[in-house]
Amino acid sequence: MNAPVAVITGTGSYAPSRVMTNEDFASYLETSDSWIRERTGIRERRIASPEEATSDLAVLAARKALESADLTPKDIDGIILATATPDLLFPSTACLVQARLGADKAFAFDLNAVCSGFIYAMSVAKSMVESGSARRLLVIGSEVMSRTLDWSDRGTSILFGDGAGAVVLEASATAKRGLETFRIRADGRYWEMIHVPGGGSRISEKGTPYLRMKGGETFKLAVRSLQESVLEVLSASGVSPGEIDLLVPHQANIRIIDALATRLGLPMDKVMVNIDRYGNTSAASVPVALDEAVREGRVAEGSRILLTAFGSGVTWGSGLLTWEAELQKRSRL
Repeated sequence: MNAPVAVITGTGSYAPSRVMTNEDFASYLETSDSWIRERTGIRERRIASPEEATSDLAVLAARKALESADLTPKDIDGIILATATPDLLFPSTACLVQARLGADKAFAFDLNAVCSGFIYAMSVAKSMVESGSARRLLVIGSEVMSRTLDWSDRGTSILFGDGAGAVVLEASATAKRGLETFRIRADGRYWEMIHVPGGGSRISEKGTPYLRMKGGETFKLAVRSLQESVLEVLSASGVSPGEIDLLVPHQANIRIIDALATRLGLPMDKVMVNIDRYGNTSAASVPVALDEAVREGRVAEGSRILLTAFGSGVTWGSGLLTWEAELQKRSRL
């Protein structure tokens, strides 16, 4: 019997109901809607209510993914939750999600690679499915980034939003490609480029709980790293950029997305963009964008999809997959 292939069979996403527009920032910061749009591509973002935490968003996204895969929580073998904004220092937020869903047969753990977290989680999940250690996994990216922001800092507060996205990953005996090639990378020498100084075990007078970022340096490193990562994945798969049907990039900044698409020679109609409505939702960014692409009909059987993200650490990674959900549903292991 051939080794199982990991295939996405369901997607889901959730965003809080509160919308914060650029005009809201302009009411108390020295900024404007046009200034923010020109530099970031963002016009609004979703902000969690005081009662909403990362697990709340994750549960709602997971339920939608399970529904689209025609599965119940009890069918799931494991939950991998990518987040940099857990409900608590411990236990893991994944365990809270497991309990809320009633997925009592599933193992559960968090994974923190910040904005690259979903790509990292998919790489781990792919290996688990292909090795036979799990048949059905929930992979979730969920963030409440608004809790990390200094709302008086124009350079960071305008960039981020809250949300959650999820996929169901299953083993297939008949899929030809599914999740093909994933590559994840890190370079901890650049950790100060994007970080939150406080909240961990290193206590100091500079331990502010608010996000700090060196925007210009981050932009240059992100574009270069994403291009190298994407080309590495394509080369390993024997695929050219022109064969990609849809690029689903991390929604950090429209200029990064534009630069990456230009370097790959991809027209923007082959790039999924929703940063204008959500801002940067960190680990939730890629799965939210993927779910929207699926529900908008931009993904069809056989579509070649390229996922990529860059985040704090610094971390980055990319993954190539072929959409074979219908084949998978006809032939589950």
